[in-house]
Amino acid sequence: MPLLSVSDLRVHFPVRGGILRRTIGSCRAVDGVSLEVHPGETLGLIGESGCGKTTLGKTIAGLNTPTTGTILFNTRNITGLRAGSLASDLQMIFQDPAESLNSRMTVGDIIREPLDIHKIGSPTDRRLRVASLLTKVGLSPSAADRFPFEFSGGQRQRIGIARALALNPKLIICDEPVSALDVSVQSQVLNLLMDLQRESGVSYLFISHNLAVVRHISTRIAIMYLGRIMEIGPAEAVTARPLHAYTRALLSAIPIPNPSHRPQRHLPAGDVPSPVNPPPGCAFGHRTNAPRYQESISHPSPMVEFSPGHWVLQCPCCTDSALAAA
Repeated sequence: MPLLSVSDLRVHFPVRGGILRRTIGSCRAVDGVSLEVHPGETLGLIGESGCGKTTLGKTIAGLNTPTTGTILFNTRNITGLRAGSLASDLQMIFQDPAESLNSRMTVGDIIREPLDIHKIGSPTDRRLRVASLLTKVGLSPSAADRFPFEFSGGQRQRIGIARALALNPKLIICDEPVSALDVSVQSQVLNLLMDLQRESGVSYLFISHNLAVVRHISTRIAIMYLGRIMEIGPAEAVTARPLHAYTRALLSAIPIPNPSHRPQRHLPAGDVPSPVNPPPGCAFGHRTNAPRYQESISHPSPMVEFSPGHWVLQCPCCTDSALAAA
């Protein structure tokens, strides 16, 4: 049974204009997303900037209000609930640790705050819990008396992870948790997240635009483009046998640490369509002027299962021809 189940979720923001600021359209940030996260696994969610990844994560966490769709967490319908009602089971790690940590509070106060709000343990128990969490993320317990600005970016992100772990959540939404860090620090934080998962069994929804990072940490991978899931499946299957043209483009963009090796890249041309005025057919086929784009306008594109657990949007202009022939 999945820990998190999202069904046909849509998040549309109103676009206002004119002197009276009337609603003249909507921005379809998330446009019909369905996915599941199982206990103890990491689902990597990847796509270009502006594809709706963060909006999806914040909506699941209760920071945005969905337009339509259903979100089930541990069989409980949490659609539209506020973030505070889920704090003990669902937490979030934000992209910029400098902005997500209150610079006026000490590290100990920041990590202890969830325990204070939920009245967990005595004051002594809470101080011991803070020291234990700091040790677990690789920091000294003495860091509790210092302020966030006294730490490096990687250390601040470890503080954010410690705060997210304070209530022993079942699911943590990681929104680009390493994108603002140096490469060497990225690996340290990724290894820390993986170690914590092995110890506690926590599940991750890991949001990123870096497929190499997602491939390293994820059990399954979901490819998102312009508010929709293009492909989803086991990490090994998605990266070894990509079925959608957008997945192949993302894989092609991964840098190879060998200057003498010059692979043939298949990078998409054109610009990402606007979510305010998306094209009538396949958004990626429209961007790349795919020869069979017109077919995608008149034919709906359902998600089909190519192999066990490996699903792809069956699009006539972007899906692997082997799937179309199957």
